[in-house]
Amino acid sequence: MTAVGRVAPGSAPGREVAATPAAAVERVGALAWGQVSSDLDAHGCAVLERLLAPEACAALAALYPDDGRFRSRVVMGRHGFGRGEYKYFSNPLPETIAALRTALYARLSPVANRWNEALRLDIRYPAEHREFLARCHAAGQRKPTPLLLQYGPDDFNCLHQDLYGEHVFPIQVAVLLSEPGRDFTGGEFVLTEQRPRMQSRAEVVPLRQGDAVAFAVHHRPVQGTRGVYRVNLRHGVSRIRSGRRHTLGIIFHDAE
Repeated sequence: MTAVGRVAPGSAPGREVAATPAAAVERVGALAWGQVSSDLDAHGCAVLERLLAPEACAALAALYPDDGRFRSRVVMGRHGFGRGEYKYFSNPLPETIAALRTALYARLSPVANRWNEALRLDIRYPAEHREFLARCHAAGQRKPTPLLLQYGPDDFNCLHQDLYGEHVFPIQVAVLLSEPGRDFTGGEFVLTEQRPRMQSRAEVVPLRQGDAVAFAVHHRPVQGTRGVYRVNLRHGVSRIRSGRRHTLGIIFHDAE
């Protein structure tokens, strides 16, 4: 297993990070998006450092017991997904999550379009997220997909892909809301990539509280000696050794 490099923030080290919706949008704009794009192309993932402040992370994690915020709860063990659980937010989304979803989509859609062009796929993504959501909703994909995940000791998430219908945005984002070493141990984010006629490659992504990882949902283009080819990816979380881990998942397509 290899560890992906970290994306240096575009702002000074002492800059205040996102604790409000406006600050979250500002933080997205301050990231080094040229490096993010390069890392996504090279590794299928990129770390977005200090996307949320500790107080914003704590506030989002504290929403988990409030069932009124969510449309459904999934216990992973009942479905063979692993151990632990997660909840899908209902509309309207919390303001910080809605702001992040819109701002991140605008930065990632050019990468998604470039990938589809390289793979000779006809689908292109509009510049604004609301336009893409309108496409999803017209196809019957109307359920919001941002989610909170909660893990305890010995919990884990099996390798999987988050595909919810015909319209799929090829990149998603996960934000770690807990602090490794303080709130939990273990629980690394893992991405695996299957290239044709080769063994799977694993990427372990180190994150701190407030860091996010942007990563390919199901496939991405890779330049080979005979041109561009498609590789398939899956993601998951390794076993939690102790404590409790919360994660915010931001998926840009809605579900059926």
